[in-house]
Amino acid sequence: MIQDIGPHRFHNEYCQVAVQDDSQVICCRGREILVNCKEDEISFPTYGQVIKCFPEFAGKETYLFSIDQVTYFLFRGQPGEFLAERAADVFPEFSWQKPERMRTALPREKAFAGVTGMQLSSWYKSRKYCPCCGSVLEHSTKERMLYCPECGQIEYPRICPAVIVGVINKDRILLTKYAGRAYTKYALIAGFTEIGESVEDTVRREVMEEVGLRVKNIRYYKSQPWSFSDTLLMGFFCEVDGEDTIHLDETELSVAEWHAAQEVPEDDGVSLTREMMRVFREKKLLQS
Repeated sequence: MIQDIGPHRFHNEYCQVAVQDDSQVICCRGREILVNCKEDEISFPTYGQVIKCFPEFAGKETYLFSIDQVTYFLFRGQPGEFLAERAADVFPEFSWQKPERMRTALPREKAFAGVTGMQLSSWYKSRKYCPCCGSVLEHSTKERMLYCPECGQIEYPRICPAVIVGVINKDRILLTKYAGRAYTKYALIAGFTEIGESVEDTVRREVMEEVGLRVKNIRYYKSQPWSFSDTLLMGFFCEVDGEDTIHLDETELSVAEWHAAQEVPEDDGVSLTREMMRVFREKKLLQS
């Protein structure tokens, strides 16, 4: 999956880290990331490159995370906005890429850094002011947290829990396709957890809402951070409980079909959804 970057090590704990000339800079413009795509490999601007062109940005960087010994930073506020406006002109070898480009980009550790950095960039941009009193938020020196010096409001990065559900009916699995989305490949039932709801209840509700089926024997499989949508995905397998006739919610899905193992698509190596499909296709559920 996209976060599986071994043997490289991802260090996401926030700390006071000194920026270096070769530190990587994540620069985002809306839902796009500034990337140099050369010979099928990607790279990001370095801090040295940015400061050479914009010396006034020095000292205005925010530490994001490290992968091995490589540190990643973000320019927040006006420096980041200015850099986003000027970046393509100043760094002609770089271009704005949609986050979906990171699904296939190499090396994998930089692809993961790109989408994770985009997630944090989006959070910082949406948390300039206190949602309670409107004061400017300040950054904690101890953790990745913003606080309001006036009213004490605290803001942490947003993570939305969601489920991926492999619904099994004897020797078949339920494959779906989303309605009205750019992604048109087969997927599994999925949905966000609501307030006051356990993830197991989310499984039951989403399956009932989208295909009108009751399920039983809900079994946790694995989780995945999914920075494309600020989500923590939790995968479950379960079985149909009783009637297996599908009642499609056409506002959510365009297709919902039972498929035998040999009909299940190959794993793309990126998503929890595709890995769960592969586990079913290879009949490894008893071992998992």
